[in-house]
Amino acid sequence: MGAWGTGIFDNDTACDWAYELEGQRDLGVIERTLDTVLENGEAYLDAGEGEEALAAAEALARLQGHWGVRNSYTERMDAWVEAAGLTPPVALVGKAHAAIDRILAADSELAELWADSDEFDAWKAAVAELRGRLRAD
Repeated sequence: MGAWGTGIFDNDTACDWAYELEGQRDLGVIERTLDTVLENGEAYLDAGEGEEALAAAEALARLQGHWGVRNSYTERMDAWVEAAGLTPPVALVGKAHAAIDRILAADSELAELWADSDEFDAWKAAVAELRGRLRAD
């Protein structure tokens, strides 16, 4: 799975996704990432798409001023968030919540991979913590 912990950025895919933010002056890459998950419908959701969508949701929470863990893995995204000065629209935050629901639902490879590990509860707690920081207000 390329993960070393249960945090949102404790995997290669999320860290690589943060490179897509470089030079972005809007929320387009975040919205496209969330749309990929939402447009999947009930088809089997690839783990990488789920990891990227969680990273996108994390970016939105940080743009709202609700910072989570800050470390060397989040450094690139944190710098973008601080420089961007963007405020996420409520509709985009709603998409992030819907994407999280989809990632936790049936036919999600990411949820299945974590369910097969001893860290499933810790991963679900990290996702719940992110959801709590992602506010539609």
